[in-house]
Amino acid sequence: MSKSSGPTPPAGRAVVVTGASSGLGEACALQLSRVGFHVLAGIRRPEDGERLRRTATGRLTPVAVDVTDEKSVQAAVHEVTELTGGAGLWGLVNNAGIAVTAPLECVPAELMRRQLDTNVTGQLLMIQGFLPLLRVGAGRIVNVTSGLGNIAIPYLGAYAAAQFAKEALSDALRRELAPQRIPVSVVQPGAVPTPIWDKMRETADRALGSAPATVRELYRDTFPPFVAANETQARTSRTTTDDIARVVFRALVAERPRTRYGVGRDAVGSRLLARLLPDRAIDRILAGIVTPAR
Repeated sequence: MSKSSGPTPPAGRAVVVTGASSGLGEACALQLSRVGFHVLAGIRRPEDGERLRRTATGRLTPVAVDVTDEKSVQAAVHEVTELTGGAGLWGLVNNAGIAVTAPLECVPAELMRRQLDTNVTGQLLMIQGFLPLLRVGAGRIVNVTSGLGNIAIPYLGAYAAAQFAKEALSDALRRELAPQRIPVSVVQPGAVPTPIWDKMRETADRALGSAPATVRELYRDTFPPFVAANETQARTSRTTTDDIARVVFRALVAERPRTRYGVGRDAVGSRLLARLLPDRAIDRILAGIVTPAR
């Protein structure tokens, strides 16, 4: 892992941030605009873009993009090309994503496809579309994943699968782009209070509700308490969206950015556990999640 040194001043350089309508993406977009970047904030609804523009204290331009729609991504690339002129891009922050939580036995195929399409395929579409502008601007890529890209825990298998895939995509991309001098970094946030948790409960209820009654009964005593405990952990976390935004900023300005940045004790801890402990030991640690209380 390389060490950060010699930060590069933002100086109006253009950075695309996806998923900027709320949560981590919004915090990143606002923070980066405050410190001097020209932020091209990826949003899906015009009203979110206007709200961001009013809130920003620096230069921020909303750009409509649905990362799961190839035509939408192409339109966003065209718009950003026009907005940046011949200067290209300094950074692409791939933050857009959803989180599906449910026992894997209960996850419908269409929901799994949506999970992977949003968090993996959509990110690749963005990278493919914006790489020419990153080459022009001598830019870099920052992929936001999760501590669940280190260890897959019960009932978050669909989300972890997407995060593991995004981690692998980032590693391969970093090695492929090294000769072109385009750095690729991963930022791994731990649990943090964002609107994603409300959406996770909705998908959890939907997934479990669509399962046969006999299957639902198997998870009745363990899955709902897991969802509640997960929400509590996120809402009481000391890690904030601003903490993560500051780390994204460091990844964007470091002369030699790290390959990975963990943010929060849980994200850092999961990476250490994955490195130090055998699978069976981790299984024992996580066994309480799937064992009904007596």
